Amino acid sequence: LSDFNMPRYHDEFLELKEIGSGVHGCVYKCINRLNGVEYAVKRGKKPIQNERVAHNEIYAHGVLEHPNIVRNYSSWMENEYVYMQNEYCNGGSLEDAIKASNMDEKQLRKILEHIAQGLRYIHSKQLAHMDIKPGNILITKGPKIVYKSTFDTDEFCDDDDSLEETVYKIGDLGHVTNLDEVVDVEEGDCRYLPKEILNDDYSNLTKVDIFALGLTLYEAAGGGPLPKNGDEWHNIREGKIKHFPHLSNDFNNLIKRMIHPNPDLRPSASELLFQTLFSPIYKTVKEKHELKAAKQKIQLLEQQLQDVLKCVKVLRSQTDNKRQLTPLNNNKGERLVGKKSKRSHSNTNF
Repeated sequence: LSDFNMPRYHDEFLELKEIGSGVHGCVYKCINRLNGVEYAVKRGKKPIQNERVAHNEIYAHGVLEHPNIVRNYSSWMENEYVYMQNEYCNGGSLEDAIKASNMDEKQLRKILEHIAQGLRYIHSKQLAHMDIKPGNILITKGPKIVYKSTFDTDEFCDDDDSLEETVYKIGDLGHVTNLDEVVDVEEGDCRYLPKEILNDDYSNLTKVDIFALGLTLYEAAGGGPLPKNGDEWHNIREGKIKHFPHLSNDFNNLIKRMIHPNPDLRPSASELLFQTLFSPIYKTVKEKHELKAAKQKIQLLEQQLQDVLKCVKVLRSQTDNKRQLTPLNNNKGERLVGKKSKRSHSNTNF
């Protein structure tokens, strides 16, 4: 992180519009004047010397790099304020998507899979995010790229034939906490925090992230808006939540496990991924893709067979043509002129 006397922000970026604002800063959609690429540039609201959250975010971006975490390209100080040049996510936030409509189980499982992947990686670095919520889950949309073979169905793949790929990413790393040095925790949004944090119990911070993800899924399914306090707030933390008829019993129960009052009984990020992998919906999707792959294999084999038959037909035609052009005399080594042989004589009587 360097302090630039020159106004780097306005020199390097064309500001298009404000796309987000919070307690700690504003985010702007910008275009880099040099390469024409769109970025999300975040500007802190307070001078860096007094901004603990900014220090946390810069540190976290320095050690975390994952497809399901918003990428940071550079950070700098300008006029004592911190600027962060981050990946621009063209699909907005999950919070925006929830406002538009509630989500079905297939969408929720995809969110669960992507965010659990990101959390598993964060937790493997002995860190906890501490502020998982719909507003901090960003969405990118782009052309679908298939990295694996068409016939490889060993891993989970979305049952979606669309040409657009949706990826969910964890953003806003300002509350990231080092699990090895938990002294004081920068608490996130109280709507998504478990009760143990409010009781200053920091012994299992990775399960705080799981709790927050559980309530994020609950809200996305139609359980929001979530309360900031009151009886409903306490009921949720006692496991008293709605049962969604449009979701399977397995998924309803999974959400309840994720927000269990006892953090030790909440699944880890790895267990969530395992649960997703072996869910009934996954098995159905896997079977569909296996059937689709089998059909594609049959079509490929049929095409290859047709190609072989065409080649055989051409070869037969060429062989027949050669036979027609070959002389009937099969004694290829015999001379037809100048060789001693019986000659025919004819007597003609006049």
